[in-house]
Amino acid sequence: MQIHHLSETNSVLNHFLGQIRNVNVHNDSMRFRRNIERIGEIMAYELSKELHYKEVEIQTPLGIKKSTEIKDQLVLCSILRAGLTLHIGFLNYFDSAENGFVSAYRHHPNNDDYFDILVEYQAIPDFNDKYLLLIDPMLATGQSIVAVFNKLMERGTPKEIHIAVIIAAPEGIAYLEKELPDNCHLWIASIDEKLNEHSYIVPGLGDAGDLAYGNKL
Repeated sequence: MQIHHLSETNSVLNHFLGQIRNVNVHNDSMRFRRNIERIGEIMAYELSKELHYKEVEIQTPLGIKKSTEIKDQLVLCSILRAGLTLHIGFLNYFDSAENGFVSAYRHHPNNDDYFDILVEYQAIPDFNDKYLLLIDPMLATGQSIVAVFNKLMERGTPKEIHIAVIIAAPEGIAYLEKELPDNCHLWIASIDEKLNEHSYIVPGLGDAGDLAYGNKL
C-alpha cells in the first residue's frame, strides 16, 4: 500500500487540523464541519497530483488556449455519517465525480469493548474500471474501512483504489496494509500515537460524527 502522509510538510492543513482537535472550539459545530470540509479540499488537491490528465483546447474571448483536464472517472464513496462533511470537501474539487454512500458502525453485542462492524445501507454507482475513493475521517482499528471495502468488491472492480482519512492510528494503518491490496493508496492528513483500551485514537479529536452533527443515542 502506498501511504501519503500530508502533514509531514507544513501547510495550512496543519492549521485546520489543530482547530478540529481543540476542545475550546468543539462547541462550534459549524466551524468544525467547515474545517473538515477545508481539509477535504486540501486532500483532494494533493490527490489530484496522482490522477491522469488529457490535453484540451479552451476557447477564450481572444483566442485558443491549450490546457489539461482530469481524464479519470472518479467515484467518491463516504462512510456514513462522519464521512459526509469530508465528502463535501472532495466534491468541491472533484465536482464531476459520481457519489456513493455506505453505512458502517461498531456493533457491541455484549455491551462491552468487543465490537464487530455492521455494513448496512448502500447507495453506490457503478465503479467498474473507475477510480474509487473511500472517505472516512478517522482510521482507528481499520475494521470499518476493510468491511466496507470487502462489501463493495462484491459489486465490481475499480481501476484504482484510494482511501482518504484525516487522522489515523498506527494500528489501523497496519491493519489496512495487511488486509487490502498492495496497489491501494492511503491518504492521511495526520498520524497519531495509538489506540486506547476502547479502540479510540489518542490524542485524536473525539467522535467526528458527534462533533459535526450532534450526539447520537
